[in-house]
Amino acid sequence: MKLSDCSTTERRQLATLEERIGRVHVRQRLGLEGEHESHVVRRGTHFFHLENWTSTHGLIRAGLSLAGLRGRGLRNTRNIQCRDNEVWQARLPPAFDGFTLLHLSDLHLDVNESFVDHLVERVRGLRHDACVLTGDFRFRSFGPYQPTLDALARLRPYLGDRVFAVLGNHDTIRMVAGMEALGIQVLMNESAPILRGDSRLSLVGIDDAHYFRTHNFHKAAADVPHDGCAILLSHTPEPYRHAAHADYSLMLCGHTHGGQICLPGGVPILTDSDAPRAFARGAWNYHGMAGYTSVGCGSSIVDVRLNCLPEVTLHHLRRQ
Repeated sequence: MKLSDCSTTERRQLATLEERIGRVHVRQRLGLEGEHESHVVRRGTHFFHLENWTSTHGLIRAGLSLAGLRGRGLRNTRNIQCRDNEVWQARLPPAFDGFTLLHLSDLHLDVNESFVDHLVERVRGLRHDACVLTGDFRFRSFGPYQPTLDALARLRPYLGDRVFAVLGNHDTIRMVAGMEALGIQVLMNESAPILRGDSRLSLVGIDDAHYFRTHNFHKAAADVPHDGCAILLSHTPEPYRHAAHADYSLMLCGHTHGGQICLPGGVPILTDSDAPRAFARGAWNYHGMAGYTSVGCGSSIVDVRLNCLPEVTLHHLRRQ
């Protein structure tokens, strides 16, 4: 997609975004999105991402129905769990001891009308200090995005005052203006400080490192103190090595869905990730950096989950 293909409103919004994150980033992301839609919608020749094999989605649903698993899998998508994760950090400022982050990932909000209601009920009343969203707000990886923004507007009042987000491989950069109008700060290779008195906690967000690969660690951390406590938001766990050696204290991500359709015991069949399978769900550690991969709130490809219930996560930061 070219800038000239966007509506007048979209062009104006993207021009404003160019001033903030740079012309090259916006044009690059927009162009790659256009190539992606060309593959999926017109030729269907991108064989490396299962969510793009649109012709197979019906076959998967039919196979689950024949196996008698479709109904149970659909009910599981509504059984959203709330998980607690204690994160011990030596560099955490004393003022942030006990600080809690609500983490939602892979929401795929426009899958159906009722899903947002179930998600609202799950997050309603959860006590937290800030909320982070690690991408994939749209169910499909192409097409209209306004239904996603409409669904996000229904969810937003229940996420608290401070909400930060990064985009995933299902999202378009054209959504950024609409998300920020809702009071969600989208970090496009950028950082945002959270202050408590003289103490600072840095949230850093990189753009999608899975499909579009428009992430830039150097640019994202440009304003982060080198000896401070920095938390990285990434859609996918795949750049975990770069993150650890860039001295992040904690990396929060998603994308894998924990497999979504798993064998008994939660063993994933596919994770669609180049990261180790041990990093496909839950807490992990690499070279002293703590990490957490959410199995996600929503579902992709088909609205079914087996042996892998959806989740929202409360990360409780503790000073070590």
